Amino acid sequence: MVCVNGTVTPPTSPPADRPTYAVGLRLAGRRVLVVGGGNVAQRRVPTLIAAGADVRLVSPEVTPAIEGLVGSGEITWSERGFDDGDLDGAWYVLAATDDAAVNARVCELAEEQRLWCVRADDAEEGTAFTPAVGTHDGDLVAVMASTAADRDPRHHAALRDEIVAAMRQGAVAARHHRERVPGVVLVGGGPGDPELVTIAGRKALMDADVVVADRLAPRELLAELPASTRIVDVAKLPRGRSALQEEINRVIVEEALAGRRVARFKGGDNFVFGRGYEEIQACEAAGVPVTVIPGISSPIAVPAIAGIPVTHRGVTHEFTVVSGHLPPGHPESLVNWEALARLTGTVVLMMAVENAPHIAAALLEGGRPAGTPVAVVCDGSMPTERTVLSTLGGLAETLTAERVRPPAIIVVGDVVAVARPQHFEGHLLPGTQDA
Repeated sequence: MVCVNGTVTPPTSPPADRPTYAVGLRLAGRRVLVVGGGNVAQRRVPTLIAAGADVRLVSPEVTPAIEGLVGSGEITWSERGFDDGDLDGAWYVLAATDDAAVNARVCELAEEQRLWCVRADDAEEGTAFTPAVGTHDGDLVAVMASTAADRDPRHHAALRDEIVAAMRQGAVAARHHRERVPGVVLVGGGPGDPELVTIAGRKALMDADVVVADRLAPRELLAELPASTRIVDVAKLPRGRSALQEEINRVIVEEALAGRRVARFKGGDNFVFGRGYEEIQACEAAGVPVTVIPGISSPIAVPAIAGIPVTHRGVTHEFTVVSGHLPPGHPESLVNWEALARLTGTVVLMMAVENAPHIAAALLEGGRPAGTPVAVVCDGSMPTERTVLSTLGGLAETLTAERVRPPAIIVVGDVVAVARPQHFEGHLLPGTQDA
């Protein structure tokens, strides 16, 4: 630091070998400016959201995953290039465009305004850099270089991975670094909360050269990947851009045949309405080694997290998981709605918000009582999770009144009354008698 007439002025270009001072930032409710809408921003924005930051993103275009965050109202996007005034009110800045001149300008202005700035394309020119971060049981582990010149993101991410794994397993010493073999591994991401990804799934992501990720895969885990890991975004946005399954198959096979370790990262479980077996078939046809790491299945896990069992002794002896992406009567529907309506157990509907009124009508027509309890679990396992209660006869009106939007899982059956007896007071469960 230089002091002239009582004014402290930071050096314009700090030496790259100067020791780094590690600190944690509490960004909840504070504005963070992200300049750029590509893969780097896609990695960093979810963790900023998780920290409670007020994220303002400036970029002429963004990835589909970021577009989804904008559509859900989690961040604010200015669809244009960077303007000098964008730094006003910010506490922290991330310069992550593919234009070095723009990144340099962002860092220059941040320096003038005494804002900490991460420069994604040149860490030595920024005033801050992002460590490799992992969490376990409320503890956060951050691994970073002691100086900017010593940064090695893959090494730091691998070390972070070993430390977190050791914490989970109760070990003291980190294990040897795992061998990475070319091929494809299908990783089920679970219902959304990154803590619900299996240990095996997390390891597979950290070992991958390429991660091919869906929008519903736990997005915060992408921020933990080594900087050298390439992310292929095949996010499927409602009424937006999409990647055809055939193209996904082509990408994972092509990357594996090029000698890379590919992790196909999906939400939920690979084989429950996930088209995972189509990817298995594509790999086998091309002679590509492929393995499966199942994910926690959302139709069971999400109701459980909301405190709703899908079965209960004396109430139901079966549950049925049904895709509601097609309404009853659709020529391509494979569901026998009349037979389903005659069952007395639990019905768990996935991808059914849009067609729920038609599905409810079909179940009522098939004999299900109008008073059958219904729970709609929105954003299951996520911070925005909420449960909306209704009956089969009133479901259509409830969805409109509560402004329910996907993703949501709908549970139909008496188990809902078991979990929420106060709401369904007077509802008779199997085996009970009218007092």
